[in-house]
Amino acid sequence: MFEPVLLKNVAVPESHLLSTYEAGGGYQALAKALREYTPDEVVNLVKQSNLRGRGGAGFPTGMKWSFVPKQVDKPKYLCCNADEGEPGTFKDRIIMERDPHQLIEGLAVSAYAIGAKTAYVYIRGEYVTAIRRLEEAIAEAHEKGYLGSRILGSDFNFTVHIHCGAGAYICGEETAMLESLEGKRAQPRLKPPFPAVAGLYASPTVINNVETLACVPHIVVRGPDWFRDIGPDKSPGPKLYCVSGQVRKPGLYELPMGIPLRELVDHAGGPLPGRKIKAVIPGGVSAPVIPEHGLDVGMDFDSLTAAGSMLGSAGVIVIDDTTCMVKVATRIIEFFHHESCGKCTPCREGLNWVVKVLRRMEAGDGAPGDLEQLEMLCKGIFGNTFCALGDGAAMGLRAALAHFRDEFVAHVEERRCPFH
Repeated sequence: MFEPVLLKNVAVPESHLLSTYEAGGGYQALAKALREYTPDEVVNLVKQSNLRGRGGAGFPTGMKWSFVPKQVDKPKYLCCNADEGEPGTFKDRIIMERDPHQLIEGLAVSAYAIGAKTAYVYIRGEYVTAIRRLEEAIAEAHEKGYLGSRILGSDFNFTVHIHCGAGAYICGEETAMLESLEGKRAQPRLKPPFPAVAGLYASPTVINNVETLACVPHIVVRGPDWFRDIGPDKSPGPKLYCVSGQVRKPGLYELPMGIPLRELVDHAGGPLPGRKIKAVIPGGVSAPVIPEHGLDVGMDFDSLTAAGSMLGSAGVIVIDDTTCMVKVATRIIEFFHHESCGKCTPCREGLNWVVKVLRRMEAGDGAPGDLEQLEMLCKGIFGNTFCALGDGAAMGLRAALAHFRDEFVAHVEERRCPFH
C-alpha cells in the first residue's frame, strides 16, 4: 500500500493552518537545511534524488538549480509557476488550498539552496480559495519566523509575494510568465539566454511549479535515497495524477511515478457502466492521445516519450467508446487557437486554419483532401514556434489522425459524425 506523501495532510481537518502543518512535522526540513547543510549541499541532495520537474518538461531540478551563477551583482529570484492552465490539471490547486505551508516550506528551502531572498508565486486569478489560503499561510509563517529576516535564528532572509495572473494559458510557459510578472504582455522570450542566467528583471531566476517545490522538504528530511526508491530510476518519486473524463471516480490520486496507465485508470474506477475505454490523454491536452491497446505504458517521462506521448502535467483524461475523436480534436485545437499569444506566425495562422478545417468536418461539410491539409498544417506548425504551445497542438492532432483515422475519414466521406 503506497503511503501518501504530498497529499498526507489534505484530508486532515483545518489542514491549511500552520498548527496542523507543524503537528505533522512541518518546517522540520527548513530547520534541518539551515542548521545542517550549506546551500550547495541542498542542491546536491536534490540532484542525488533525481527529482524531475513536475510542470511538464521533466527537467532535473537539481541540475536546473546548479545553472544559477554563484557570484553575480544582481539579486537572484525564485518563481513558482502556479498558473496551472493545462486542461485536465488540478493538482497544484489542491496543494495550495489544502496544504499551503508545504509549498511555502518548499519555497524557503529552495530559495536557501539557490541564494534567493525573494520568491514570487504566479497564480491564476480564478484560484480564489488558493490565493486566500496562501495569503493567510504566508502571514502565519511570517509571524512564526519561518519567513522574514534571520529565519530560525540563521542569516537567511526570505520573503514570498503572490502575483495573480489573468488566466492566460501561455503563462504556463516560463518566459511568458516572467514577461507577465514584469508587467508586459505575456509572450515567450527567445532562448538563450535562459532564466537561470537572465530571468526576472534580467537577473538569475529559477522557475519550478508547485508540485516540484512541494517535493523538496521531503527530500531534505527523508533523504535522496528514500526518494529514488519510489518509482523508476530515471523518474523517481511520488506523483500526483489528475484523473478526469469518462471514469467512475474522477479525482486526484497520489501514486508512485511509473505506475501503468491502465492501473491508474482502474484506481479511478474504470469506465462508466456499459462502456469501454477508447483512449486516454495522459498528460493534459498537450499530450498525444494513447489508444486502449497502449494503456500498459508506465506513467513516467521516459516511458511515455517512448510510446509517442508525454507525461506533461499528468492531467489524465479518459475517453470512452461513445465519444467522437474528431469532436475531441476539434475542441482541443479550438482551445489552443484561442490561447495562442499570436507572437509567431506558424501558431497564430496555422491553428486558425486547422480550426476551420475541423469545424467544417464537424458540421458535415468535409471535403476530399481535408486530412492531407491537416497533416500539412501540422508539419508547418511543429518545430517552428517560439514555445511548445503549437507543438503540443500539432502532436495531439497527429496522434488522433494516426490512431483514429477511420473516424476522420467517415466525417469526410459520409459527411456526418457516425457517433451523433
